[in-house]
Amino acid sequence: MPITSPPAGTRRTGLAAFRDPASVAVVGASANPSKWGYWLARGALAGRDRRTVHLVTRGGGEILGAPTAASLGDLPEVPELVALCVPAAQLDAVVDEALELGVRGLLGITAAVHDERRLAARVAAAGARMIGPSSLGLFDAATSLHIAWGDFTAGGLAVVSQSGQVGSEIALLSQRSGLGISRFVSVGSQLDVTMADLLEDLVDHELTRAVGVYLESFHEGGRVFDALRALRAAGKPVVLLAAGDSEAGARAARSHTSALTSPMELVDAACRAAGALRVPTPAALVDVAAQLLTTTLPTGPRVAVVSDSGGQGALAADRATRHGLTVPELGGPLASELARRLPDGAATANPVDLAGGGERDLTSYRDVVAALLGSGDVDSVVLTGYFGTYGLDSPPLAAAEAQVARELGELTRRHGRPLLVHSMGAHSDTASVLRAAGVPVFATIDSATTALAGAHALHQHPGRPPHGTPAERRTRPRGFWDTRALLRDAGIAFPAAYRVHDAGELEAAAGRLHPPYVLKASWLEHKSEAGGVVTGLQDTAGALRAFTGMHTRLGDGPYVLEEQDVRADVVEVIVGARRDARLGPMVMVGAGGTEAELHRDVVTECAPVDAERAHAMIRRLRCAPLLAGWRGRPATDIGALADVVAAVSRLIAQLDGSQVELEINPLRVAPDGALAVDALLLDAAPGATTDRPDNDTPADTPADSPADSPDTHSAASSSTAPDLKGNS
Repeated sequence: MPITSPPAGTRRTGLAAFRDPASVAVVGASANPSKWGYWLARGALAGRDRRTVHLVTRGGGEILGAPTAASLGDLPEVPELVALCVPAAQLDAVVDEALELGVRGLLGITAAVHDERRLAARVAAAGARMIGPSSLGLFDAATSLHIAWGDFTAGGLAVVSQSGQVGSEIALLSQRSGLGISRFVSVGSQLDVTMADLLEDLVDHELTRAVGVYLESFHEGGRVFDALRALRAAGKPVVLLAAGDSEAGARAARSHTSALTSPMELVDAACRAAGALRVPTPAALVDVAAQLLTTTLPTGPRVAVVSDSGGQGALAADRATRHGLTVPELGGPLASELARRLPDGAATANPVDLAGGGERDLTSYRDVVAALLGSGDVDSVVLTGYFGTYGLDSPPLAAAEAQVARELGELTRRHGRPLLVHSMGAHSDTASVLRAAGVPVFATIDSATTALAGAHALHQHPGRPPHGTPAERRTRPRGFWDTRALLRDAGIAFPAAYRVHDAGELEAAAGRLHPPYVLKASWLEHKSEAGGVVTGLQDTAGALRAFTGMHTRLGDGPYVLEEQDVRADVVEVIVGARRDARLGPMVMVGAGGTEAELHRDVVTECAPVDAERAHAMIRRLRCAPLLAGWRGRPATDIGALADVVAAVSRLIAQLDGSQVELEINPLRVAPDGALAVDALLLDAAPGATTDRPDNDTPADTPADSPADSPDTHSAASSSTAPDLKGNS
């Protein structure tokens, strides 16, 4: 039959063809249930009450009772969406035919395409869009669009996956957990339509209430995380599963900042800024999604554990604590009220053990949970053990157990606090009643506490506006001295210092500075490891001897003589920042000094941050008690440290270059302020450097010679007790 094109102006643009196409064609349809073409045809035909479905196969005949055509050119109309399930050798010809006919939506199931770049160019030139190739298909519950292997149950979770198999696992686990799928898209090779495109397209997808994402790479990382931020703002929180948490990148790192931050730490920082949550496994993704789709987010970390078994209660408390939640001891009026409702000997301190109260009267579960949710002493309740199994083992109790389940759901709505249930009968009828009533049910206590901890993390990080384009862009300095000047201009204090090139300049500088001195080979990235720093030089003669020895070993270059920071009660910290090519600017603070990589105690966030967020970063460090004053030592000036973190975060957002790293290590924080004693700025790309002797141009020298004024922006330049670990 002749082809009839749609009337002018009626073809949809963008991604509309992948949401609700008016017509679909499956090329490579098959009657064999073991073939992809069968499942695509079967799914597409299920939507015939909403759209026209065409099946194309060379074999002819009928498939699943529907007629077939031998080619796209034999169809009576130009289909809006064409699913391509043909051998790779035939793909180019079929795509060319589709584009010549005017098809605007292509779903590429075919894998092992020979020249994807050429295929992408042809699709773009025709003004069409393509998901895939190597896609496992797509499903949209809102529009009965099903072009994928397997079956889907409608629900509120959208799944967008870079791996079709991982996406299928997430969808299967979610359905086994009583959840359903609103939309499923396997992005495949992202030849044209990208992950960012598909996430942006979910923002106004009505059925979607939460999103599960699997990523293996962060192509268009900025757009991806902007989309996650937009989804959170639309009330659709995202749970992200990502591959690549590896130390391989750190092995080649040239700065402490790179060595101390794994790829996933950067992703976690981007997630927090976007209001999303990263999880380690598909099961964890589904666990968190179960809470997001069923009940509310907890407003705090305090959880009450209720059990009908002391052992299960103890295990639940352990798992909650391990996941970063708190299990506070209950006392006072609340403990007394619980004791009145329970048999003698019941534990009421938290965990709460019903001590057989549930077997005597199932309403004990309701009464205890009601007291806890209404008390204000906890933010959530986890019920663990046998509830949900009474009706299975004793059918006469089924109706009563179901009624209590409905009442438990009403309690969560009334008090606005979540209740989660770990049940030995997680797939019972009572469990279904609980889920319908707004109470998520889990088969293991670890799943329940994983879900609760994830939900709490999402509440803590609702997302913040993107860093945007800074009003001021700064050119990168060319070496240590210029980097030092850049940081000083940003308000970061350094010891008084001069740059010197020979013994005469060094002697003149020593006469203008206060001993003890530090001598540095400023062009070295890691001075201590290369023997490029000497501390504790008590006089000019000692400084000259140190310079002669260092110059003999290292040769000509810009050396620096500075006053040594010898203040008491100092804690050494590292403050670093990097502009990641995929995820944008990041800032890091952690335990510093020459042992920074040994301690590996760092916190990373997207830059820039303000002083308040910098304070929050510092509180998360394991070494935070040292900064706050440990075992009678005075507290350091944490406010000054937070100001440095904020200043460095602003600088990294302003510096030119797609891959730049900036680092202060150590930053010496004392009760009277913070003093930076070494700084490094370099290109993150392997092999690049900005800090070598040949970058020390003669034009820079006069301004820093001992004949001129010293560089004296210091927090404390005089002290009495020597500290040979300073200024390293």
